[in-house]
Amino acid sequence: MGKKSKLKKALNVLPDPPPPDDDDGLVDDLLAQLDSRDQVVAQESATVLNEMQLNQQAEQLETSSKQDAKSRFNARQARKAAALAENYAADDPAAEARLEKEAKDEERDIKRICDELNVEIHEINPDGHCLYSAVADQLRLLSMLPPAQATYHATREVAATYIYNHPDDFLPFLPSAAGEDGVGAQDPGFMSPEEFRTYCDSVRRTAVWGGEPEILALSRAYKVPIHVVQAGRPPVVVHSPNGPSDDAQLTDKLVVRISYHRRMYGLGEHYNSLRPRKTLSHLSNTLQNILA
Repeated sequence: MGKKSKLKKALNVLPDPPPPDDDDGLVDDLLAQLDSRDQVVAQESATVLNEMQLNQQAEQLETSSKQDAKSRFNARQARKAAALAENYAADDPAAEARLEKEAKDEERDIKRICDELNVEIHEINPDGHCLYSAVADQLRLLSMLPPAQATYHATREVAATYIYNHPDDFLPFLPSAAGEDGVGAQDPGFMSPEEFRTYCDSVRRTAVWGGEPEILALSRAYKVPIHVVQAGRPPVVVHSPNGPSDDAQLTDKLVVRISYHRRMYGLGEHYNSLRPRKTLSHLSNTLQNILA
């Protein structure tokens, strides 16, 4: 039996993972709210996260006799949440000024690329589901999803299912929670089958942020290129469902276009949808239809 078959067989014999604990959902919600443009909401979320003593919780999970995949995953998430909350609470005028400048520079660079592509930013709610909501919005514009199904629930489900069904394509990019992110780690390692199932379940059921693996999964699942506009180099990251592509595809019409922001809402990564810019002729036709 080949290596790929053995891996898939191991994944298939595992029992279904339990639904997420209430505390897990609370942490996910609070992390999503840290990116809120409402500074009161963000500050309150940071305060609650700090009061939850997440570092102590992580230490207890890491030293517990029950060292299953879920415990290790929760410990990893707790430490990340604690670090984000602590960074938010820091009061450093110089750092705030630097971040503000970086945000303005990023906004300028992304707008320049949008102008070249004749698209404009359609802002997506910064709630942890932004990648999936942005892609869903684009798929609706391309008539690849009906409006009623163009939600982050649908795209999360598709991404999670595709990743789970193609473990060999994604495991090399998903380090084990007990590997490079673990205490005293020396070997990055890959996720175990149980960790992999937990990861896919978190993509499907929680507000955990999406990134490169999920973008690739969505591109392949929907069989459509996904172009990510960003500040820096390269200005457009192309995810093709069929492998490498060239710059000639940057102006194609059947493309999902989203923007990636590191500084738009302060902490964390954020994605927006890039909609075609409405021309004067389009607006004129729309007005005529309304008046007819």
